[in-house]
Amino acid sequence: MSLKSLLSILVLSALAGGAGAQAVRTERNISLELANQIAGATVAACTANGYPVAATVVDRAGIVRALQRADNAGPHTLDSSRLKAYTSASAKNSTLAMMEGAQKNPASANLVSIPGYLLLGGGVPIRVGNEVIGAVGVGGAPGGHLDEQCAMAGIDKVKDQLK
Repeated sequence: MSLKSLLSILVLSALAGGAGAQAVRTERNISLELANQIAGATVAACTANGYPVAATVVDRAGIVRALQRADNAGPHTLDSSRLKAYTSASAKNSTLAMMEGAQKNPASANLVSIPGYLLLGGGVPIRVGNEVIGAVGVGGAPGGHLDEQCAMAGIDKVKDQLK
């Protein structure tokens, strides 16, 4: 075998090996324990303010990990909290920011047409550094900005675990 052929084989092997190493990714995701803590802290924050809500926590793929519904929270709060959490995890953004963006930018108005998206305030991504590991959605407070405040309070309760 010539030196040129041997070098070609080595280069191709190195390229193939490098491509395989990049094909598998490691991603962080929210645990059930942490999801339950955030859901509980979120409902507690809203309950303390007199808002009977539901809080749903989803993983990075938007799949439900935890759901809590306060006493006297309406049945609609279950779906609204889930959809807000899904939307936030999917877009890696707060639903309040997305709603405001869609209202101000006609090009973003079509976001409301994406199946499963709910552009109302109350969905907040859960981050470790810059990586979104899930999201929490809240439904039932008298305004999306209040839903978002409760979601942020729930995340804040576990901030020491999000490092």
